[in-house]
Amino acid sequence: MVGQEEGKDMGFIQNIKEEIKIIRERDPAIHSDMEVFLYPSFKVMIYYRIAHKLYIRRHFFLARWVSQRAVRKTGIEIHPGAKIGKGFFIDHGNGVIIGETTVIGDNVTLYQGVTLGGTGKEQGKRHPTIGNNVMISTGAKVLGSFKIGDNSKIGAGSVVLEEVPPGSTVVGVPGRVVKRNNQSLPQEELDQVSLPDPVQEDITGLKRSNAELTNHLLKLEDELRELRRRVNTQNSKG
Repeated sequence: MVGQEEGKDMGFIQNIKEEIKIIRERDPAIHSDMEVFLYPSFKVMIYYRIAHKLYIRRHFFLARWVSQRAVRKTGIEIHPGAKIGKGFFIDHGNGVIIGETTVIGDNVTLYQGVTLGGTGKEQGKRHPTIGNNVMISTGAKVLGSFKIGDNSKIGAGSVVLEEVPPGSTVVGVPGRVVKRNNQSLPQEELDQVSLPDPVQEDITGLKRSNAELTNHLLKLEDELRELRRRVNTQNSKG
C-alpha cells in the first residue's frame, strides 16, 4: 500500500518536473524554476491532471468541480475529458477553451484566446484532434471533429472548420491552407508572426496585374499613335 502511494507521488512529482521543463524551454521570459509556479499554464495543467484522473474513473461531478476551480484561478478552461499528450504548452493562456472530446498530440503549443470546440451539431466525438508539433496562434478557433495534421501552424484569428493536412500553414476566416511542406517544425520556428497573409498576397497580386494591364494599355496607345501618324503621312502624300 505504501509502495503504491509512493508511486503515485513520484508520478505527480514527475509531472511537475516535466511541466517546469516545458515552460522554461518555451518561454524566454522565465528566469527561474520558482517563477513557473506563478504561471497559469502550470497551474491549469496540475488541475487538469487531477480532474482527468477523476473523469476516467467516472467521478464526473468531482472532475468538473476541479476543472471549474481551475477556470476561476487561471482563465483557462480544459474539460477533464480531453486527452492531452506530452510537451503541451499554453503561452499566456487567458481565454483558452478545450472541449471534452478534444485529443491533443505531443509538443503542441497554444496561445491565448484559442478555442478547440464543437459546432453544436455533432454527437459523440465533437471536438478536434490536434496532431504532434502543432502551433495554434492567438485567438484561433478550431471547431468540429476533424484533425489538424502533424507539424502544422494555425495563424492568429483563423477559424478552421475542416481537416488540415500535415505540414500545413492555415490563415484566414474561414481558414485556408496557404503553405504545405510536411516538414517537422523545430520549436524555434514556432512563432505566430512569420505566417503568410492571404489577403496581402491577393492585394499584391492585384497590384501586379494592374501594373501589367496599365503597361499593356500604354503600349497599345503608342502603337495607335504610330498608326495614326503613318495614315496621316500617307494622306498628306496623296
